[in-house]
Amino acid sequence: MSSHRSENAFLRFLEIVRRVRTECPWDRDQTHQSIRHSLIEEAYEVIESIDNNDLQQLKEELGDLMLHVVLHAVMAEEKNAFTIDDVMTAISDKLIRRHPHVFGGTVEAGTPHQVKANWERIKLDEGRESLVDGVPRELPALLRALRIQEKASKVGFDWKKKEDVWMKIEEEIGEFRRAEASEEAGAIEEELGDFLFALVNYARFLAINPEFALNKSTEKFIHRFKKIEGELKRTGKDVRNATLEEMDALWNSHKERK
Repeated sequence: MSSHRSENAFLRFLEIVRRVRTECPWDRDQTHQSIRHSLIEEAYEVIESIDNNDLQQLKEELGDLMLHVVLHAVMAEEKNAFTIDDVMTAISDKLIRRHPHVFGGTVEAGTPHQVKANWERIKLDEGRESLVDGVPRELPALLRALRIQEKASKVGFDWKKKEDVWMKIEEEIGEFRRAEASEEAGAIEEELGDFLFALVNYARFLAINPEFALNKSTEKFIHRFKKIEGELKRTGKDVRNATLEEMDALWNSHKERK
């Protein structure tokens, strides 16, 4: 697609969003806050289409995600805060600034590791006070923990080997059990959090994204549970009236057949 055609397509899209925002009562009533969770959902639908290796679905989901980006920009434009042009200029400038090895700078980066190291150094030069700044609080907890651990690791604050992390997991299990025995809700929550944080660290050493791993396990549970519902329905039973023994037997049967 030519740059001229791409520009025309984007301008058409922008004008449609502006018109919808003006003429549709529902869209006109929305705020940054009211659609914030929908933005997260759209991002996850993009990820799902990638996981499904479905490029047609990816095209559609990227469009839905772009709608949110442009809609937020149009809302800001209405308040004279900034425009979509400001957004694109800012991200273009940032990409150039953080890729000095591409856009005529003196920095060399021959490997992906060097690129990431330069990227973090430049972010600090841009005014961030801490290396761990910039990880959004709104990220899912497992993913946020992973990103924080990755940033700390870049400056050498890390375990030497995965066996050390496993020992930490065992230590945290002991602390969690002691907290559970105390029946103090605050202590139990804290120790459970420490245990999960250690598990994320171990996943990182295995090069596994814990967020994706947990999502896959959740999907597996959903698939098997639906199988149980289907089997019970075929025998004229409702899952809500089935016994635990019946459900366990069906669960184990499907687990063995996987």
